[in-house]
Amino acid sequence: MQTVKINPFKVIGIVIRTTNENGQSAEDIGQLWGKFMSEAIAKKIPNKVDSDIFCIYTNYQGDHTKPYDTILGCKVNTLNEIPDGMVGQSFDGGTYKKILAHGDLTKGVVYKTWSAIFNQNLNRVFLADFEHYGEKAKNPTDAEVAVFVGVED
Repeated sequence: MQTVKINPFKVIGIVIRTTNENGQSAEDIGQLWGKFMSEAIAKKIPNKVDSDIFCIYTNYQGDHTKPYDTILGCKVNTLNEIPDGMVGQSFDGGTYKKILAHGDLTKGVVYKTWSAIFNQNLNRVFLADFEHYGEKAKNPTDAEVAVFVGVED
């Protein structure tokens, strides 16, 4: 786990409001991914910086035990053009703990990584946490996903 500084960035994608209570987020976020992939949402996002996918947890009602938004989308240069049915949001960046999840995406490697994060004392700020699915995440059975957890400076 390393500490990194993240610059401000903008994302356009699809969103769902969910909670970790009773396993609801696993179901909701699974459905969000299903929609993102089946409807080729990434191809419909204008002004993309690249083809990487971001899954962002934000607008927390408290900590990770309370409701929050999950935005699945791509980084963009501008929020001037947001397609119908999508959202755009700016993030301030800040100090993050970077944790790498290695393994099979279809077997819940990212979910298991978050379960471990929930049991650590990281001084989280609960503004925006995210997963970055880049080039190393293209092979779902042998993927590397970077998980970024916002922490106090």
